[in-house]
Amino acid sequence: MRRSDGRLLKSLSPFVKIIPHIMTRRSDAQNFYKQLVDVEPIDQYINQKKTQGYQLNYIHLFIAVYVRVLAQRPQLNRFVMNNQIYAREGILISMAIKRSLLDEGEETTVKFVFTGLESMDEIVEIVNRTLDESIAVGTTNDVDSIAQHIMSLPNGCVKLLVGTLKWMDRYNILPRKIIEASPFHTSLFFTYLKSINLDFIYHHLYDFGTTGIFVSLGKAKKVPVVDGNQVLVKKCCTIGYALDERICDGLYYSNSFKLVNKYLANPSLLDERLAKAEVDVG
Repeated sequence: MRRSDGRLLKSLSPFVKIIPHIMTRRSDAQNFYKQLVDVEPIDQYINQKKTQGYQLNYIHLFIAVYVRVLAQRPQLNRFVMNNQIYAREGILISMAIKRSLLDEGEETTVKFVFTGLESMDEIVEIVNRTLDESIAVGTTNDVDSIAQHIMSLPNGCVKLLVGTLKWMDRYNILPRKIIEASPFHTSLFFTYLKSINLDFIYHHLYDFGTTGIFVSLGKAKKVPVVDGNQVLVKKCCTIGYALDERICDGLYYSNSFKLVNKYLANPSLLDERLAKAEVDVG
């Protein structure tokens, strides 16, 4: 049965197809990677945009980078369900947010929806609109509503219902509305630890849902960096990745991280719309 959020990849090699039968859970197949980023070109770009009247920050820029890379490197947008590999429909990025920066402040999640062709200005508009709809204290989004309905039931019913939803997801009959609302059914989950002055972490992947990449952006700090034959002190931030190794191989990941570095070193490349998103032909 066809999924509402993906297309089954039928022409993959037998070796690639058998891997999800060996590593059946996403938590069995996660690898971890750390990326150090010089933030000077990022800060220069953000300040330049502000002098032109545009308001953007690290959230906008990093989301723009990952949207562009996912559009150009479509194997990153695959997911595994019921031991089979799918190409995802659309580019989706989820993020957890606090409605107030207090220990007891409400927490929720948002999911940004993209085509992959967006310019930086369009990314900023989508991110701001989505956050505005969910971030105010007292507001309720689709995720909150579903969670409230489920948790209004007795504990035994909750366990039965959640188990049923997982079974429906596995056999491609989970309703589209739940998939669209679920933050766990996404191309990439992004956590912005810089906003709470915390360093990066390696966040685990979720077995529920379809997320194959988890990105954790840590705070900026001064660190020694080898530049040619010199050791320089630069302001950098570190990104921690958790990656599902079943969706693509190490070389593909390596070349994708090089593309991430390219855009972070020269963010102005994201000012223009992408002419065409690559198609996963696997």
